[in-house]
Amino acid sequence: MAKEEHIENFAELLEQSFAKGKLSQGSVITGRVVRLENEFAIVDVGLKSEGRISRREFTMDGSADPRIGDEIDVYVERMEDKNGEIVLSRERALREALWIELEKSHQKNEQVVGQITQRVKGGFTVSVKGIVAFLPGSQLDIRPIRDIDHLMYIDQPFIIVKMDRPRGNIVVSRRAILEQSANHGQRAELLETLEEGHKVTGIVKNITDYGAFIDLGGIDGLLHVTDLSWRRVDHPSDILTIGSKIEAVVTRYNKETGRVSLGLKQLQNDPWHGVAENFKVGEKVKGKVTNIADFGAFVEIASGLEGLIYYTELTWTKKNVHPSKILNVGDEVETLVLDIDTEKRRISLGLKQCSDNPWEIFAKNHPVGTEIEGAVRSITEFGLFVGVGDTIDGMVHKDDISWEKSGDEAIAEFKKGDSVKAVIREVDVERGRVSLSMKHLEKDPFESTAREVKKGAVVTCTVTALQEGGIDVVTSTGAQGFIRKADLSRDRGEQRVDRFAEGEKIDAIVLNVDKNSRKVILSIKARELEEEKKAIAEYGGTGSGASLGDILGAAMRDADLDVKGKK
Repeated sequence: MAKEEHIENFAELLEQSFAKGKLSQGSVITGRVVRLENEFAIVDVGLKSEGRISRREFTMDGSADPRIGDEIDVYVERMEDKNGEIVLSRERALREALWIELEKSHQKNEQVVGQITQRVKGGFTVSVKGIVAFLPGSQLDIRPIRDIDHLMYIDQPFIIVKMDRPRGNIVVSRRAILEQSANHGQRAELLETLEEGHKVTGIVKNITDYGAFIDLGGIDGLLHVTDLSWRRVDHPSDILTIGSKIEAVVTRYNKETGRVSLGLKQLQNDPWHGVAENFKVGEKVKGKVTNIADFGAFVEIASGLEGLIYYTELTWTKKNVHPSKILNVGDEVETLVLDIDTEKRRISLGLKQCSDNPWEIFAKNHPVGTEIEGAVRSITEFGLFVGVGDTIDGMVHKDDISWEKSGDEAIAEFKKGDSVKAVIREVDVERGRVSLSMKHLEKDPFESTAREVKKGAVVTCTVTALQEGGIDVVTSTGAQGFIRKADLSRDRGEQRVDRFAEGEKIDAIVLNVDKNSRKVILSIKARELEEEKKAIAEYGGTGSGASLGDILGAAMRDADLDVKGKK
């Protein structure tokens, strides 16, 4: 029924309709709802047949669902359809009434209220009481306007300049309103005298998220949100109200386009004047948190003067934490001035600098070599993080967990919450890191087992495993060793892993003691070559005429005689 309140004197319309003669197609008449059937209301208009109207036509304008006995105004679309029923429309009846109302406004040259809803070819569409009208581009304003965002979707007056009911066309003008304005002379005068830096007075006409439009007397000026106040403003409506009268400064004026930019904060003292004298780097200042972003928190340290606490300057111990986890808007905090850039109008503040650095305290109380005990707080692919203080974690790299096991094997044995012991290897105060080691709680067993193994010495080993590329062995001192496949024999045909068996004892020469791999590298081939070299030196040379077999045979006989002699 909301739209029906705007329709003037439907009874008068009915009288005009019947006065013309009999009921005809295209007339507006009054009917009565006699029954409701599913999605339709059956309406009696006093003829031999009844008409049906979709119940959606009753609710689409916010009216209530029809009830039996309601008297409603309907539009006769057809006197009879294929079923012999009269075709009625309540929506068309309302529309016809609106057209009559608009026609009266047009005849009297009265203003109508509408909203510019869309840009179309040659102009714009305007919604006037639900009826779409056309606003030519030339009728938008007295002078060309490129940006009309501030004119969209707001109620404003128009004059109807043309109506064509058969075609359903309505043409309106906004320019006519401006030309009729009593302030038109004032507007022309204002255009002549307007200059940047001048103070002007106006009325707040519209408020948006990015600012407010001020009516200066036929000219709209934009007051951007950043020019409202020196302090942070969340929304222009926090400071301005529509219809209020304000004084502002013209910050920019383009005479060609007629665009005017205004400033409110320019009427106040700039808080940046005297910043260098009032604030010093290294001094502590108090302020209130005004805004929190992903990258830090803004703190107002004087009226309209803000500094930024970058997220890395919030806390000594928590890394990559969101500022909202540390501070809240409205918190009163004490900060340290880290930097002042007057050209960029930026002040950098630090929150953590106003408290003792826990890393320095920890380093002082826990020198390298100190044994600690703590719970595993988290486990990553590269190590364990162990709590060594209320807010400090130390890391045990996976390679520093065990002397004997690989890093992946060692780290797999722990879970979050396990209590472990470790020794401090390094404290990096600048980077906020504590390096721990669990394996350094005891001496490296490899050092003791490999201490007696000297490079070039022949040692007896026991085969512990056969690998594709060689064999694993253990020396008599307990040191782990490895013999590559190429070092299994001086004879290529004998360089086979399958010649050996686990538990077999062999002699080999120590090539190297590799502390990185924690293994002794040995060679049977080198031992055989060394024995051959000694045999040639002792039993024959290249000019003796003796073959290598003779030399080795003689050496073996001498060795056999030595054994028998000892017996």
